Amino acid sequence: MRSIRRQLLFWLLAMIFTGAIRQMQQAPPKDSASAGDLFAGVRFVRSNPAIFGTISLDLFAVLFGGVVALLPIYARDILQAGPFGLGVLRAAPAIGALLTTVVLARHSINRKVGLRMFQSVIVFGAATVVFALSHWIWLSLLALAVLGAADTVSVVIRFSLVQLRTPDDMRGRVGAVNFLFINASNQLGQFESGVTAALFGTIPAAVLGGVATIAVALLWMKLFPTLRDVEKLE
Repeated sequence: MRSIRRQLLFWLLAMIFTGAIRQMQQAPPKDSASAGDLFAGVRFVRSNPAIFGTISLDLFAVLFGGVVALLPIYARDILQAGPFGLGVLRAAPAIGALLTTVVLARHSINRKVGLRMFQSVIVFGAATVVFALSHWIWLSLLALAVLGAADTVSVVIRFSLVQLRTPDDMRGRVGAVNFLFINASNQLGQFESGVTAALFGTIPAAVLGGVATIAVALLWMKLFPTLRDVEKLE
């Protein structure tokens, strides 16, 4: 009975808050999208070195840095941590990301944002290597927390650069391209980790992923100097 009352209370609050939303004036309807409009976001990304470098860096860094997919093997066979240890390992990157988000909300990155983004990807790769070689649970947890923190810094800068450097009329299309790259890289990264672990073993696969992530960051710094030299997000 108490749960029913609680649900009714939340439904009532939802109705009140929904009714308080003001209806905005609708934009005039546009012409139907053409084939050129469909690929306009891709063309814009390709013609803008800073945005193209940002999105492609995310694709390849996550593609090679999908060590989280190997956590069940590490918890069972390498760290001997069991199911509870697996849960703690899975939570460690999120804890590092949460703490970093709190810090960034208070102290934003205002200088050398391009270089900071590359540095965070390199730290991400280094933390992956440390985790891959670790046989101590405390060191593995620390490495995963650093991994999550570095990834958060990189994500904040990447998303901000893409949003702020895209014109208003192209932001939705570029955002769609960015969303596609991010989701594809996450899934492909887990697949890559599983394949390399089956071919070379769990630890070599994780080490290879971390080293490849660092190599990608260093290579992208050479290929996209304009992205590396971005000073501010504005």
